[in-house]
Amino acid sequence: MAGSRVAHATLKGPSVVKELCIGLALGLAAGGLWKMYHWNEQRKVRQFYDLLEKGEISVVASEE
Repeated sequence: MAGSRVAHATLKGPSVVKELCIGLALGLAAGGLWKMYHWNEQRKVRQFYDLLEKGEISVVASEE
């Protein structure tokens, strides 16, 4: 029986371009989520001050 040949995967080092692309994609995704969170918080604050200015809400506790 002659030696049987099995195809083995050759191990290579990390691909710099692939690593940069993955890092860029993850960074943009995380940055987009962070930015959407801040836009949402800014919208809530703006809505609060608009209601406060219109007199629909008050920050002073009512005494009853």
